[in-house]
Amino acid sequence: MTEQSPLFDTYARAPIAFDHGEGSWLVDTRGERYLDFGGGIAVSALGHAHPHLVETLREQAGKLWHTSNLYQVPGQEKLARRLVEATFADKVFFTNSGAEAMECAIKTARRYHFANGHPERFRIITFQGAFHGRTLATIAAGGQPKYIEGFGPKVEGFDQVPFDDLDALKAAITDETAAIVIEPVQGEGGIRPVPIRFLRELRALCDEKGLLLVFDEIQCGMGRTGKLFAYEWAGVEPDIMAVAKAIGGGFPMGACLATEEAAKGMVPGVHGTTYGGNPLAMAVGNAVLDVMLEDGFLEAVRDKALRFKQGLASIVDRYPDVLEEIRGEGLMLGLKCVVPNTTLVKELYANHMLTVPAGDNVVRILPPLTATDEEIAIALEDIEKAAESLSGGDRA
Repeated sequence: MTEQSPLFDTYARAPIAFDHGEGSWLVDTRGERYLDFGGGIAVSALGHAHPHLVETLREQAGKLWHTSNLYQVPGQEKLARRLVEATFADKVFFTNSGAEAMECAIKTARRYHFANGHPERFRIITFQGAFHGRTLATIAAGGQPKYIEGFGPKVEGFDQVPFDDLDALKAAITDETAAIVIEPVQGEGGIRPVPIRFLRELRALCDEKGLLLVFDEIQCGMGRTGKLFAYEWAGVEPDIMAVAKAIGGGFPMGACLATEEAAKGMVPGVHGTTYGGNPLAMAVGNAVLDVMLEDGFLEAVRDKALRFKQGLASIVDRYPDVLEEIRGEGLMLGLKCVVPNTTLVKELYANHMLTVPAGDNVVRILPPLTATDEEIAIALEDIEKAAESLSGGDRA
């Protein structure tokens, strides 16, 4: 009889445990190698055991782990300055996770209107299919019943509108609206890029109505789309942005970025964190930026993404009874499936390739940004082999 796990039963885990990682590969406790093109859900953007990250963390671990935000943390100042120089932002608040970064973004937006003498402006408009985290506020922001059910009354102040529907958005704005929150590319919602036109319309609408525009780049940020942040493709800038996942390359951390104007209400005492911005996280975050800001790094991501996407498109064309379309930007790709997406995930898993299911019957492909051309070729072979196995039709 199998001993019952002492863990909460909140995960349907695959029957496998990994021992260590090497770049784009994970090695399980039996010594079996898996091509990791799920990346811990877009977290391990520089692969596993990246030498610069490992050495940086080892060095910092021998010096100082924690002091708290009662004191200055030099690593925070350094990383914040680098993020400010690379983005629209003037101010940064460091967190432990994406959900906390979104909580900070929500509070920053509401506090801005409070500081301007309009405490009645607290409502936030979000979009159907969104995912913003697992806290009570962020599940309300996401609006998906499967995450809200059973946790008591939904946190007040969030209004969902259909994806890419400007008329519905305009109709939802009231005198109580404070901000609009959107993922430039929906991740959990099925790798759905927001049309550039729509992002520009959002910016113009926020400017017209005195609203703050908040981007959730927790999954699509940090090089994933081939730019440091996805908003750069649209040529528009948010007022506030939540970042996490790849910013720590596997070390738990997040950040809320904002303009000085948007952050004007975040004065001493109104927000805080015990672990956020600790020396270990800041050392690793700076090491991640060392790599991502190197000349040619993001260009290489775009080049690899183009070749990968072309290869995937060919597979989609040849297996229409298995795959419907390819979605995404850069190395944030999704395969819209005809078969159940979990069936394809399991078939790839049997081929020793790891991917991640998403909404709208999509399989997410989130390789390390450092994946080699050879590893991308292996991934294409594995995906084609899985599609062929699941296909019942003749190939052209």
